[in-house]
Amino acid sequence: MASKRKANEAGSSNDLRADVLRVLGVLKVATADQIQRLASPHLTYRHTLKKTATLRKEARTASHRGAANDLRRHGLAVDGGRTKGGEEVRLLTLAGLAAAAIDLDREPEEMGGVPKSAGRSGASHPMTVNETVIALIRPKPDLDLVAGQPAEAVAAAQAAARAPDGIGTLTSYATEVALPVKGTWKNPAIGSARADVVVTAPEAGVPLLFIEVDNCTEEAVLIARKFDKYARFFQRKEKDTDGIEKPLWRTRWSAPDWEGYERVHPPVLLVFHQVGKRSAKTQMAKVAELTRHHWQGGWYERDGYHSYDGCIPIVATTLDLLREHGPAGPAFWRFGRDHREPLRDAIGNPRRDAAIARRRAEAREEQRRREVREAAEREARRPVCADCGRKFSDDRWEAVDQRDWSLPRQSHPRLCEDCQSRAVAAEQQAEADERKRREQERLRQEAEEQAAAQKVSGWFSRFRT
Repeated sequence: MASKRKANEAGSSNDLRADVLRVLGVLKVATADQIQRLASPHLTYRHTLKKTATLRKEARTASHRGAANDLRRHGLAVDGGRTKGGEEVRLLTLAGLAAAAIDLDREPEEMGGVPKSAGRSGASHPMTVNETVIALIRPKPDLDLVAGQPAEAVAAAQAAARAPDGIGTLTSYATEVALPVKGTWKNPAIGSARADVVVTAPEAGVPLLFIEVDNCTEEAVLIARKFDKYARFFQRKEKDTDGIEKPLWRTRWSAPDWEGYERVHPPVLLVFHQVGKRSAKTQMAKVAELTRHHWQGGWYERDGYHSYDGCIPIVATTLDLLREHGPAGPAFWRFGRDHREPLRDAIGNPRRDAAIARRRAEAREEQRRREVREAAEREARRPVCADCGRKFSDDRWEAVDQRDWSLPRQSHPRLCEDCQSRAVAAEQQAEADERKRREQERLRQEAEEQAAAQKVSGWFSRFRT
Protein backbone atom coordinates (compact mmCIF):
# COMPACT_ATOMS: atom_id res chain seq x y z
CA MET A 1 0.00 0.00 0.00
CA ALA A 2 2.87 2.35 0.87
CA SER A 3 4.50 1.79 -2.50
CA LYS A 4 1.25 2.67 -4.28
CA ARG A 5 0.89 5.85 -2.23
CA LYS A 6 4.47 6.80 -3.06
CA ALA A 7 3.86 6.32 -6.79
CA ASN A 8 0.58 8.25 -6.62
CA GLU A 9 1.01 10.67 -3.76
CA ALA A 10 -2.38 12.26 -4.37
CA GLY A 11 -3.98 8.87 -3.84
CA SER A 12 -5.72 8.75 -7.24
CA SER A 13 -7.12 5.53 -8.63
CA ASN A 14 -6.39 4.03 -12.02
CA ASP A 15 -9.90 4.98 -13.17
CA LEU A 16 -9.46 8.61 -12.18
CA ARG A 17 -6.11 8.90 -13.95
CA ALA A 18 -7.64 7.25 -17.02
CA ASP A 19 -10.44 9.84 -16.92
CA VAL A 20 -7.93 12.66 -16.98
CA LEU A 21 -5.90 11.04 -19.75
CA ARG A 22 -8.97 10.56 -21.96
CA VAL A 23 -10.34 14.06 -21.46
CA LEU A 24 -6.98 15.74 -22.06
CA GLY A 25 -6.30 13.41 -24.97
CA VAL A 26 -9.41 14.81 -26.65
CA LEU A 27 -9.48 18.42 -25.44
CA LYS A 28 -5.68 18.95 -25.22
CA VAL A 29 -6.08 21.66 -22.55
CA ALA A 30 -8.64 21.60 -19.73
CA THR A 31 -9.33 22.61 -16.15
CA ALA A 32 -10.12 20.13 -13.39
CA ASP A 33 -13.68 21.48 -13.43
CA GLN A 34 -14.12 20.63 -17.13
CA ILE A 35 -12.51 17.21 -16.67
CA GLN A 36 -14.87 16.45 -13.79
CA ARG A 37 -18.01 17.58 -15.64
CA LEU A 38 -17.15 15.36 -18.59
CA ALA A 39 -15.81 12.31 -16.77
CA SER A 40 -17.88 12.25 -13.54
CA PRO A 41 -20.97 14.44 -14.00
CA HIS A 42 -22.58 13.03 -10.85
CA LEU A 43 -20.02 14.94 -8.77
CA THR A 44 -21.60 18.19 -9.95
CA TYR A 45 -24.54 17.37 -7.64
CA ARG A 46 -22.50 16.52 -4.59
CA HIS A 47 -21.08 18.73 -1.85
CA THR A 48 -24.09 21.04 -2.17
CA LEU A 49 -23.99 21.72 1.55
CA LYS A 50 -20.70 23.59 1.20
CA LYS A 51 -21.22 27.26 1.99
CA THR A 52 -19.84 28.83 -1.22
CA ALA A 53 -19.59 27.97 -4.91
CA THR A 54 -15.80 28.04 -4.58
CA LEU A 55 -15.82 25.48 -1.80
CA ARG A 56 -18.26 23.30 -3.72
CA LYS A 57 -16.08 23.39 -6.83
CA GLU A 58 -12.98 22.61 -4.81
CA ALA A 59 -14.67 19.60 -3.26
CA ARG A 60 -16.15 18.12 -6.45
CA THR A 61 -12.93 18.55 -8.44
CA ALA A 62 -10.53 17.34 -5.74
CA SER A 63 -10.32 13.77 -7.06
CA HIS A 64 -9.47 14.79 -10.61
CA ARG A 65 -7.01 17.43 -9.45
CA GLY A 66 -5.26 14.72 -7.49
CA ALA A 67 -5.25 12.42 -10.52
CA ALA A 68 -3.77 15.18 -12.69
CA ASN A 69 -1.08 15.77 -10.09
CA ASP A 70 -0.20 12.08 -10.05
CA LEU A 71 -0.01 12.06 -13.86
CA ARG A 72 2.35 15.02 -13.64
CA ARG A 73 4.61 13.06 -11.27
CA HIS A 74 4.64 10.23 -13.84
CA GLY A 75 5.67 12.66 -16.59
CA LEU A 76 2.38 12.29 -18.43
CA ALA A 77 0.88 15.73 -17.72
CA VAL A 78 2.07 19.25 -17.00
CA ASP A 79 0.53 22.42 -15.62
CA GLY A 80 -0.34 24.79 -18.47
CA GLY A 81 -0.82 28.08 -16.67
CA ARG A 82 -4.09 29.61 -15.60
CA THR A 83 -7.28 30.86 -17.17
CA LYS A 84 -8.32 34.48 -16.87
CA GLY A 85 -10.52 33.35 -14.02
CA GLY A 86 -7.52 31.93 -12.19
CA GLU A 87 -8.19 28.23 -12.73
CA GLU A 88 -5.20 26.01 -13.38
CA VAL A 89 -5.19 24.29 -16.76
CA ARG A 90 -3.69 20.88 -17.43
CA LEU A 91 -2.25 19.37 -20.58
CA LEU A 92 -0.46 16.17 -21.56
CA THR A 93 3.14 15.60 -22.46
CA LEU A 94 4.10 13.60 -25.54
CA ALA A 95 4.21 10.51 -23.36
CA GLY A 96 0.81 11.44 -21.98
CA LEU A 97 -0.62 11.80 -25.47
CA ALA A 98 0.71 8.36 -26.35
CA ALA A 99 -0.89 6.89 -23.22
CA ALA A 100 -4.18 8.67 -24.00
CA ALA A 101 -4.10 7.31 -27.56
CA ILE A 102 -4.14 3.78 -26.12
CA ASP A 103 -7.10 4.58 -23.84
CA LEU A 104 -9.00 6.29 -26.68
CA ASP A 105 -8.08 3.57 -29.18
CA ARG A 106 -6.68 6.11 -31.62
CA GLU A 107 -3.62 6.14 -33.78
CA PRO A 108 -0.83 8.48 -32.54
CA GLU A 109 -1.19 10.72 -35.61
CA GLU A 110 -4.85 11.23 -34.72
CA MET A 111 -3.94 12.75 -31.35
CA GLY A 112 -2.49 16.01 -32.61
CA GLY A 113 0.37 17.90 -31.04
CA VAL A 114 1.11 19.23 -27.57
CA PRO A 115 -0.20 22.79 -27.05
CA LYS A 116 2.45 25.19 -25.85
CA SER A 117 1.89 27.63 -22.97
CA ALA A 118 -1.87 27.55 -23.32
CA GLY A 119 -2.44 29.30 -20.04
CA ARG A 120 -0.05 32.20 -20.51
CA SER A 121 -2.69 34.16 -22.42
CA GLY A 122 -5.60 32.95 -20.31
CA ALA A 123 -6.51 29.97 -22.57
CA SER A 124 -9.76 31.70 -23.47
CA HIS A 125 -10.12 29.99 -26.85
CA PRO A 126 -9.41 26.43 -25.60
CA MET A 127 -11.80 26.99 -22.71
CA THR A 128 -14.59 28.00 -25.12
CA VAL A 129 -13.84 24.95 -27.27
CA ASN A 130 -14.13 22.75 -24.17
CA GLU A 131 -17.38 24.38 -23.09
CA THR A 132 -18.76 23.82 -26.59
CA VAL A 133 -17.92 20.13 -26.39
CA ILE A 134 -19.53 19.83 -22.95
CA ALA A 135 -22.65 21.67 -24.13
CA LEU A 136 -22.96 19.33 -27.12
CA ILE A 137 -22.39 16.10 -25.16
CA ARG A 138 -24.53 17.19 -22.18
CA PRO A 139 -23.06 14.52 -19.86
CA LYS A 140 -25.75 12.89 -17.73
CA PRO A 141 -25.21 11.91 -14.09
CA ASP A 142 -25.56 8.36 -12.82
CA LEU A 143 -28.48 8.82 -10.39
CA ASP A 144 -27.34 5.87 -8.27
CA LEU A 145 -24.22 7.87 -7.44
CA VAL A 146 -26.30 10.86 -6.32
CA ALA A 147 -28.46 8.87 -3.92
CA GLY A 148 -28.38 10.23 -0.37
CA GLN A 149 -27.64 13.79 -1.43
CA PRO A 150 -29.93 16.68 -0.45
CA ALA A 151 -33.34 16.70 -2.15
CA GLU A 152 -32.53 19.77 -4.25
CA ALA A 153 -29.35 18.16 -5.57
CA VAL A 154 -31.17 14.91 -6.39
CA ALA A 155 -33.93 16.84 -8.18
CA ALA A 156 -31.37 18.76 -10.23
CA ALA A 157 -29.60 15.54 -11.15
CA GLN A 158 -32.90 13.91 -12.13
CA ALA A 159 -33.76 16.89 -14.32
CA ALA A 160 -30.39 16.62 -16.05
CA ALA A 161 -30.88 12.88 -16.60
CA ARG A 162 -34.34 13.46 -18.11
CA ALA A 163 -33.18 16.26 -20.41
CA PRO A 164 -32.83 15.58 -24.16
CA ASP A 165 -29.70 13.68 -25.05
CA GLY A 166 -26.65 15.43 -26.37
CA ILE A 167 -24.53 14.29 -29.28
CA GLY A 168 -22.13 11.39 -28.86
CA THR A 169 -19.66 10.74 -26.09
CA LEU A 170 -16.18 12.03 -25.40
CA THR A 171 -14.69 9.58 -27.91
CA SER A 172 -16.94 11.06 -30.63
CA TYR A 173 -14.85 14.25 -30.51
CA ALA A 174 -11.41 15.35 -31.63
CA THR A 175 -9.83 18.79 -31.36
CA GLU A 176 -7.20 20.69 -33.31
CA VAL A 177 -7.60 18.46 -36.37
CA ALA A 178 -5.49 19.34 -39.41
CA LEU A 179 -7.36 19.46 -42.74
CA PRO A 180 -4.59 19.43 -45.35
CA VAL A 181 -5.21 21.19 -48.65
CA LYS A 182 -1.81 19.75 -49.61
CA GLY A 183 0.68 17.54 -47.83
CA THR A 184 -0.38 14.76 -45.49
CA TRP A 185 -2.56 14.40 -42.45
CA LYS A 186 0.55 14.39 -40.27
CA ASN A 187 2.35 17.14 -42.14
CA PRO A 188 -0.23 19.47 -43.72
CA ALA A 189 1.00 22.14 -46.09
CA ILE A 190 0.94 25.84 -45.25
CA GLY A 191 -2.52 27.24 -45.93
CA SER A 192 -4.36 24.17 -44.62
CA ALA A 193 -7.32 24.51 -42.31
CA ARG A 194 -7.35 23.26 -38.72
CA ALA A 195 -10.74 22.44 -37.24
CA ASP A 196 -11.27 23.37 -33.62
CA VAL A 197 -13.49 20.29 -33.19
CA VAL A 198 -14.52 17.33 -35.35
CA VAL A 199 -17.58 15.33 -34.29
CA THR A 200 -18.39 11.83 -35.56
CA ALA A 201 -21.65 10.60 -34.02
CA PRO A 202 -23.70 8.75 -36.67
CA GLU A 203 -25.79 7.10 -33.96
CA ALA A 204 -27.03 10.60 -33.03
CA GLY A 205 -27.72 11.61 -36.63
CA VAL A 206 -24.47 13.55 -36.96
CA PRO A 207 -22.11 11.40 -39.03
CA LEU A 208 -19.54 14.18 -39.48
CA LEU A 209 -19.47 17.78 -38.21
CA PHE A 210 -16.67 20.34 -38.16
CA ILE A 211 -16.78 23.09 -35.53
CA GLU A 212 -15.12 26.52 -35.41
CA VAL A 213 -15.21 28.52 -32.18
CA ASP A 214 -14.81 32.29 -31.88
CA ASN A 215 -14.82 34.49 -28.78
CA CYS A 216 -16.04 37.50 -30.80
CA THR A 217 -12.47 38.76 -30.96
CA GLU A 218 -11.63 37.86 -34.56
CA GLU A 219 -12.63 39.94 -37.57
CA ALA A 220 -15.43 38.46 -39.65
CA VAL A 221 -13.29 38.52 -42.79
CA LEU A 222 -10.68 36.31 -41.12
CA ILE A 223 -13.36 33.82 -40.06
CA ALA A 224 -14.74 33.83 -43.61
CA ARG A 225 -11.31 33.06 -45.05
CA LYS A 226 -11.26 29.80 -43.09
CA PHE A 227 -14.07 28.58 -45.32
CA ASP A 228 -11.92 29.10 -48.40
CA LYS A 229 -9.52 26.61 -46.80
CA TYR A 230 -12.38 24.28 -45.91
CA ALA A 231 -13.59 24.40 -49.52
CA ARG A 232 -10.12 23.54 -50.83
CA PHE A 233 -9.85 20.67 -48.36
CA PHE A 234 -13.30 19.28 -49.20
CA GLN A 235 -12.50 19.43 -52.93
CA ARG A 236 -9.17 17.61 -52.60
CA LYS A 237 -9.28 14.06 -53.94
CA GLU A 238 -7.03 11.07 -53.42
CA LYS A 239 -7.13 7.39 -54.31
CA ASP A 240 -8.33 5.28 -51.41
CA THR A 241 -7.05 1.80 -50.54
CA ASP A 242 -9.58 0.35 -53.00
CA GLY A 243 -7.91 2.30 -55.82
CA ILE A 244 -10.96 4.53 -56.31
CA GLU A 245 -10.48 8.29 -56.27
CA LYS A 246 -12.67 10.06 -53.73
CA PRO A 247 -12.62 13.20 -51.56
CA LEU A 248 -9.72 13.05 -49.14
CA TRP A 249 -12.00 13.52 -46.13
CA ARG A 250 -13.88 10.32 -47.06
CA THR A 251 -10.66 8.33 -46.74
CA ARG A 252 -10.58 9.19 -43.03
CA TRP A 253 -14.19 9.59 -41.94
CA SER A 254 -17.30 7.64 -42.79
CA ALA A 255 -20.33 9.50 -44.09
CA PRO A 256 -23.52 8.58 -45.94
CA ASP A 257 -23.21 8.17 -49.68
CA TRP A 258 -24.11 11.20 -51.74
CA GLU A 259 -27.46 11.33 -53.46
CA GLY A 260 -26.98 10.90 -57.18
CA TYR A 261 -28.02 14.48 -57.84
CA GLU A 262 -26.50 16.28 -54.86
CA ARG A 263 -22.95 16.16 -53.54
CA VAL A 264 -22.97 18.25 -50.39
CA HIS A 265 -19.79 18.83 -48.38
CA PRO A 266 -19.77 18.07 -44.62
CA PRO A 267 -21.37 20.78 -42.45
CA VAL A 268 -19.45 23.32 -40.39
CA LEU A 269 -20.80 24.77 -37.15
CA LEU A 270 -19.71 28.21 -35.95
CA VAL A 271 -20.02 28.77 -32.19
CA PHE A 272 -19.68 32.40 -31.01
CA HIS A 273 -19.04 33.25 -27.36
CA GLN A 274 -19.63 36.81 -26.30
CA VAL A 275 -16.25 37.47 -24.72
CA GLY A 276 -14.79 40.06 -27.07
CA LYS A 277 -16.26 43.42 -27.99
CA ARG A 278 -17.76 42.32 -31.29
CA SER A 279 -21.46 41.43 -31.30
CA ALA A 280 -22.07 37.74 -31.90
CA LYS A 281 -25.22 38.53 -33.89
CA THR A 282 -23.34 41.00 -36.08
CA GLN A 283 -20.49 38.52 -36.56
CA MET A 284 -22.91 35.87 -37.76
CA ALA A 285 -24.49 38.21 -40.29
CA LYS A 286 -21.13 39.41 -41.62
CA VAL A 287 -19.68 35.92 -41.95
CA ALA A 288 -22.88 34.73 -43.65
CA GLU A 289 -22.60 37.45 -46.27
CA LEU A 290 -18.87 36.93 -46.84
CA THR A 291 -19.28 33.17 -47.29
CA ARG A 292 -22.43 33.23 -49.41
CA HIS A 293 -20.64 31.69 -52.40
CA HIS A 294 -19.79 28.67 -50.25
CA TRP A 295 -23.24 27.94 -48.78
CA GLN A 296 -25.89 29.33 -51.08
CA GLY A 297 -27.86 26.68 -52.94
CA GLY A 298 -30.19 26.75 -55.92
CA TRP A 299 -33.99 26.83 -55.64
CA TYR A 300 -36.01 24.04 -57.23
CA GLU A 301 -39.45 25.56 -57.76
CA ARG A 302 -41.15 22.33 -58.85
CA ASP A 303 -40.19 20.42 -55.70
CA GLY A 304 -40.00 23.36 -53.33
CA TYR A 305 -36.51 23.00 -51.88
CA HIS A 306 -32.94 24.24 -52.24
CA SER A 307 -30.28 21.99 -53.67
CA TYR A 308 -26.86 22.46 -52.11
CA ASP A 309 -24.80 20.51 -54.63
CA GLY A 310 -21.14 21.44 -54.13
CA CYS A 311 -21.95 23.68 -51.15
CA ILE A 312 -20.83 23.73 -47.51
CA PRO A 313 -23.71 23.75 -45.01
CA ILE A 314 -22.72 26.49 -42.54
CA VAL A 315 -24.57 26.75 -39.24
CA ALA A 316 -24.08 29.28 -36.45
CA THR A 317 -25.05 29.59 -32.80
CA THR A 318 -23.81 31.09 -29.56
CA LEU A 319 -22.44 29.20 -26.60
CA ASP A 320 -25.22 30.64 -24.43
CA LEU A 321 -27.93 29.34 -26.79
CA LEU A 322 -26.19 25.98 -27.02
CA ARG A 323 -26.04 25.68 -23.24
CA GLU A 324 -29.67 26.71 -22.87
CA HIS A 325 -31.25 24.52 -25.54
CA GLY A 326 -28.70 21.81 -26.30
CA PRO A 327 -28.30 20.29 -29.78
CA ALA A 328 -31.93 19.13 -29.82
CA GLY A 329 -33.32 22.64 -29.24
CA PRO A 330 -33.86 25.69 -31.49
CA ALA A 331 -30.37 27.11 -31.08
CA PHE A 332 -28.92 26.90 -34.60
CA TRP A 333 -29.18 29.24 -37.58
CA ARG A 334 -28.39 27.73 -40.97
CA PHE A 335 -27.01 30.43 -43.24
CA GLY A 336 -29.69 31.25 -45.81
CA ARG A 337 -32.63 30.40 -43.52
CA ASP A 338 -34.72 32.80 -41.47
CA HIS A 339 -35.21 30.84 -38.25
CA ARG A 340 -33.38 28.85 -35.61
CA GLU A 341 -33.83 25.07 -35.44
CA PRO A 342 -32.34 21.92 -33.87
CA LEU A 343 -28.86 20.98 -35.03
CA ARG A 344 -29.86 17.92 -37.06
CA ASP A 345 -32.44 19.95 -38.99
CA ALA A 346 -29.99 22.81 -39.45
CA ILE A 347 -27.23 20.67 -40.96
CA GLY A 348 -29.73 18.75 -43.06
CA ASN A 349 -32.19 19.65 -45.81
CA PRO A 350 -35.68 18.75 -44.50
CA ARG A 351 -37.51 20.20 -47.53
CA ARG A 352 -35.38 18.18 -49.91
CA ASP A 353 -35.79 15.08 -47.76
CA ALA A 354 -39.57 15.61 -47.77
CA ALA A 355 -39.56 16.09 -51.56
CA ILE A 356 -37.48 12.94 -52.05
CA ALA A 357 -39.81 11.06 -49.70
CA ARG A 358 -42.80 12.26 -51.76
CA ARG A 359 -41.13 11.19 -55.00
CA ARG A 360 -40.32 7.78 -53.60
CA ALA A 361 -43.83 7.40 -52.22
CA GLU A 362 -45.26 8.36 -55.60
CA ALA A 363 -42.91 5.91 -57.31
CA ARG A 364 -43.95 3.16 -54.89
CA GLU A 365 -47.64 3.95 -55.49
CA GLU A 366 -47.13 3.93 -59.26
CA GLN A 367 -45.29 0.63 -58.96
CA ARG A 368 -48.13 -0.76 -56.86
CA ARG A 369 -50.70 0.38 -59.41
CA ARG A 370 -48.67 -1.08 -62.24
CA GLU A 371 -48.38 -4.38 -60.41
CA VAL A 372 -52.14 -4.41 -59.76
CA ARG A 373 -52.84 -3.62 -63.43
CA GLU A 374 -50.40 -6.25 -64.67
CA ALA A 375 -51.83 -8.79 -62.24
CA ALA A 376 -55.35 -8.08 -63.53
CA GLU A 377 -54.21 -8.41 -67.12
CA ARG A 378 -52.48 -11.67 -66.27
CA GLU A 379 -55.59 -12.99 -64.57
CA ALA A 380 -57.58 -12.18 -67.69
CA ARG A 381 -55.19 -14.37 -69.69
CA ARG A 382 -55.22 -17.24 -67.20
CA PRO A 383 -56.51 -20.45 -68.86
CA VAL A 384 -59.76 -22.08 -67.73
CA CYS A 385 -60.27 -25.84 -67.48
CA ALA A 386 -62.32 -27.08 -70.44
CA ASP A 387 -64.01 -29.65 -68.20
CA CYS A 388 -64.74 -28.17 -64.75
CA GLY A 389 -64.33 -24.48 -65.63
CA ARG A 390 -61.85 -23.72 -62.83
CA LYS A 391 -58.93 -21.34 -63.49
CA PHE A 392 -55.50 -22.92 -63.79
CA SER A 393 -53.09 -22.58 -60.87
CA ASP A 394 -49.77 -20.82 -61.54
CA ASP A 395 -47.95 -24.16 -61.54
CA ARG A 396 -50.45 -25.68 -63.96
CA TRP A 397 -50.32 -22.63 -66.21
CA GLU A 398 -46.55 -22.84 -66.31
CA ALA A 399 -46.66 -26.59 -66.99
CA VAL A 400 -48.90 -26.21 -70.07
CA ASP A 401 -47.01 -23.17 -71.41
CA GLN A 402 -46.29 -24.23 -74.98
CA ARG A 403 -43.61 -21.54 -75.33
CA ASP A 404 -41.19 -23.26 -72.94
CA TRP A 405 -39.85 -26.28 -74.83
CA SER A 406 -37.79 -27.38 -71.84
CA LEU A 407 -40.98 -28.45 -70.02
CA PRO A 408 -42.42 -31.97 -70.51
CA ARG A 409 -45.49 -32.10 -72.77
CA GLN A 410 -48.82 -32.37 -71.01
CA SER A 411 -51.35 -35.00 -72.16
CA HIS A 412 -54.36 -32.73 -71.64
CA PRO A 413 -53.15 -29.09 -71.80
CA ARG A 414 -56.71 -27.72 -71.73
CA LEU A 415 -57.57 -29.45 -68.47
CA CYS A 416 -56.61 -28.53 -64.90
CA GLU A 417 -54.46 -30.91 -62.88
CA ASP A 418 -57.40 -32.71 -61.20
CA CYS A 419 -59.35 -33.11 -64.42
CA GLN A 420 -56.25 -34.28 -66.24
CA SER A 421 -55.66 -36.87 -63.50
CA ARG A 422 -59.25 -38.11 -63.85
CA ALA A 423 -59.02 -38.09 -67.67
CA VAL A 424 -55.75 -40.02 -67.60
CA ALA A 425 -57.24 -42.51 -65.08
CA ALA A 426 -60.31 -42.95 -67.28
CA GLU A 427 -58.18 -43.51 -70.35
CA GLN A 428 -56.03 -46.00 -68.48
CA GLN A 429 -59.16 -47.84 -67.25
CA ALA A 430 -60.60 -47.87 -70.79
CA GLU A 431 -57.34 -49.29 -72.10
CA ALA A 432 -57.38 -51.97 -69.37
CA ASP A 433 -61.01 -52.85 -70.17
CA GLU A 434 -60.17 -53.08 -73.87
CA ARG A 435 -57.22 -55.36 -73.13
CA LYS A 436 -59.44 -57.53 -70.94
CA ARG A 437 -62.15 -57.72 -73.66
CA ARG A 438 -59.61 -58.64 -76.30
CA GLU A 439 -58.12 -61.31 -74.03
CA GLN A 440 -61.56 -62.77 -73.38
CA GLU A 441 -62.34 -62.65 -77.10
CA ARG A 442 -59.06 -64.45 -77.82
CA LEU A 443 -59.80 -67.13 -75.23
CA ARG A 444 -63.33 -67.60 -76.63
CA GLN A 445 -62.00 -67.96 -80.16
CA GLU A 446 -59.36 -70.43 -78.99
CA ALA A 447 -62.04 -72.46 -77.20
CA GLU A 448 -64.27 -72.47 -80.29
CA GLU A 449 -61.36 -73.47 -82.48
CA GLN A 450 -60.45 -76.30 -80.09
CA ALA A 451 -64.04 -77.55 -80.01
CA ALA A 452 -64.22 -77.49 -83.80
CA ALA A 453 -60.96 -79.38 -84.05
CA GLN A 454 -62.22 -82.03 -81.63
CA LYS A 455 -65.43 -82.40 -83.65
CA VAL A 456 -63.53 -82.87 -86.91
CA SER A 457 -61.26 -85.41 -85.17
CA GLY A 458 -64.32 -87.40 -84.06
CA TRP A 459 -65.68 -87.58 -87.64
CA PHE A 460 -62.40 -88.96 -88.94
CA SER A 461 -62.37 -91.57 -86.21
CA ARG A 462 -65.88 -92.85 -87.09
CA PHE A 463 -65.04 -92.85 -90.78
CA ARG A 464 -62.00 -95.14 -90.24
CA THR A 465 -63.98 -97.60 -88.25
